[in-house]
Amino acid sequence: MKSQKRIVVLTGSGISAESGISTFRDSDGLWENHRVEDVATYEAWLSNQELVLNFYNQRRRQLAEVKPNAAHYALAALEEEYEVHIITQNVDDLHERAGSTNIIHLHGELVKARSSKYDDLVYDIQYNEIKAGDCCERGAQLRPHIVWFGEMVPMMEEAAYIAARADIFMVVGTSLVVYPAAGLLRYAPDHARKFAIDPKPLPVTGIPNLEFIQEKAGIAVPPLVDRLLKEVKH
Repeated sequence: MKSQKRIVVLTGSGISAESGISTFRDSDGLWENHRVEDVATYEAWLSNQELVLNFYNQRRRQLAEVKPNAAHYALAALEEEYEVHIITQNVDDLHERAGSTNIIHLHGELVKARSSKYDDLVYDIQYNEIKAGDCCERGAQLRPHIVWFGEMVPMMEEAAYIAARADIFMVVGTSLVVYPAAGLLRYAPDHARKFAIDPKPLPVTGIPNLEFIQEKAGIAVPPLVDRLLKEVKH
């Protein structure tokens, strides 16, 4: 019988980087040789729609070629024994492809498009391109279903609600500097066990019951998951 315990996992670009997906915050401050302001803001969309569409079309092509890694598969395996909620800052679909079933995408989804005028019109496009002239059924141009810098994070309230009910809270592959997502760790109850996994030191002072594992996700997550699964089975 499955444990009633709830594990909440906040994941960031570090987990996807190990599958070969470039991160926003590489050392040169660029994303695939573009300034973030030129491809990931609403102002960029207004000033150069073609550049923005091409940029995300390239990201989609890249996503079709990469695969989930050991960390993605391990997190999916947690569902054998726990109620698991993945809250991800990533726009890829690697958690889904690894088998996780309960996922909140805080910053949108690369494999979807939405109307640039009617936010409720969202379409599953998989790895296909969005071209100028591709419109929703109400005639407005389609845009990437991505939360750009400066835009509201619509799933944040639900994510905070879930984080506040965690028995175990894991942070995997995120620098904890992008807000509001970075604040979710502090929503976890004091009594909840917490694990932070990242090769670089994290700003995680003053958080009770926290174990910091300074290692890459693909190396650290599988043994941690094994440990948590064994706890339930014994």
